[in-house]
Parts: sequence; structure tokens; C-alpha cells
Amino acid sequence: MYQQDLLSLGASAAVRRAGELQLDPYGRRLVGGVEEKRQLIDALLQEHVTGWDLERLGILERAILRVAAYELRWEKEVPEAVVINEAVALAKRFCSGEAGALVNGVLGSLLESSAEPDPAKSVGQEGR
Repeated sequence: MYQQDLLSLGASAAVRRAGELQLDPYGRRLVGGVEEKRQLIDALLQEHVTGWDLERLGILERAILRVAAYELRWEKEVPEAVVINEAVALAKRFCSGEAGALVNGVLGSLLESSAEPDPAKSVGQEGR
């Protein structure tokens, strides 16, 4: 996804270009899914990148956020906590010192906004 953003490549071109990297089926699904949902993903992320424009973020931060946002919204087989922890770990390893906190904050906000209200929390709240 870094290549896609950096070189303006489509998903299939980026996968072909990285030929020596044998991408497993889940990785291919992520690359294709992010490309398919990119406008939706970017709109979601932009809502949660407080005080920033998504395009001003570093390419790696943006790629990490896009993959994680896709997994959180459309790949329900991976637990949300795992998605966020992996994204934060990648940001800490490959990006600036502040990137881990940024990724954690954006994804936490995204997750919170997509959570369905818990009916148990509203029981007994009527009339207050």
C-alpha cells in the first residue's frame, strides 16, 4: 500500500511489482479491499484525524491507517484489539516517534464512533 500511494499504482500493479514478496491470500484480500473501499476509508479516517488533512500525513502512517480501518470495518475475523495493536506496533517501528500515538488515537476514535450503543447501558436511563 505504501507503493500504491507513493507511485500511484493500482492494487494489482503493486502486487505484481512486489513479485518476490509472496503475498498470502489474506494480504491480497487486504490490498484489494483497501483499494475497493479507499474513498470510504479516507472519508472515515478524515473524520478522525483531528486538526489534520489525511493527505498531510506521512505515506506510511496513511497506509497503516487505511489497512487498519479496512480491517476494523470489513474484516471481522480479526479482533479489533489485535488490529489496533498491530497498527500501533507498525507505526512505532517504521514511522516517527509520535506515529504510534496518532494511529492509536485515530483508530480508537474510529472504533468508538462505529460501536453500536449498548442497550444495557441505557436501561433505567429513561426519565432522567
